[in-house]
Amino acid sequence: MFKKVLVVVCSAFMITCTSQKDLGSSERPVRLALVPGQDSAVLIENGKILEKWILQESGVHVRVQVPVSFVAVVEAMGSERVDVAILNPFGYILAHEKYGATAKLMGVNGEYSHYWGQIITANPKIKNLKDLNGKKFAFVDPVSTSGYILAAKLLQDEKIKLGETIFAGKHDSVVTMVYQGRVDAGATYNTPSENGVPQDARRLVTTQFPDVYEKVRILAKTGPIPSEPVVYRKNFPTELERKISQALKSFSSTPEGAAALKKLYHLTGFKDCSDKDYDGARQILLDLGQKVQDLVK
Repeated sequence: MFKKVLVVVCSAFMITCTSQKDLGSSERPVRLALVPGQDSAVLIENGKILEKWILQESGVHVRVQVPVSFVAVVEAMGSERVDVAILNPFGYILAHEKYGATAKLMGVNGEYSHYWGQIITANPKIKNLKDLNGKKFAFVDPVSTSGYILAAKLLQDEKIKLGETIFAGKHDSVVTMVYQGRVDAGATYNTPSENGVPQDARRLVTTQFPDVYEKVRILAKTGPIPSEPVVYRKNFPTELERKISQALKSFSSTPEGAAALKKLYHLTGFKDCSDKDYDGARQILLDLGQKVQDLVK
């Protein structure tokens, strides 16, 4: 009887060890989620390039996925259906507070490691923020940093009372709704121009709407927020984390990688970071009188 028990215990131990050892193999790839801030097809296409690079540089097999919403990424990390994610700042804060996830890298865009939010409109009658009172407005997602939180703080500070509000789900969807006049204004992200060409969320729809820069204008910009973090779930193996992080930091070293990262999140690279880099984002929630958990209610 003792021998049978010993065999069962040893077998279970071996299976557990093998399972841990195999994470990152072709049979059990690391699951990397991309926050769905724009067209999923673009994210998946360029995510495949990222997969190949991580395998080439680290030997770690990674499978990219694009969950249906910002919160879905967070919840998948909590249930360990996602191991690593490139998240937005408030999505990270939620994942950290609820599930112990940790930011190890943050995005950089040239000299910047932060970005802004913006409020856009195509309505010629809207000249300033006060004109938004009672107007129909599109946000991205309740956990979107530039597509909701920063805009909400700005509107609160300016004592603006909107009319009907909509959550469009993605930044390009907000721009499209504003362009087509389906809403009076909306909230999206803003990044620095390059060679005089705007690089904010309007760029996402230039193929469909070549005149978007002329028709849709920026009404106001919000304060800065730290760039997107690379987040690892709780208890993710340290050695795998090191390998993946090193591969991510070198991703933009080739023309193909640089182009893919630009298309994914308009970044030029990644640098090391810690949880403290996102304390300023937490303060914005406190200023709004909200807890991070309130974002998903």
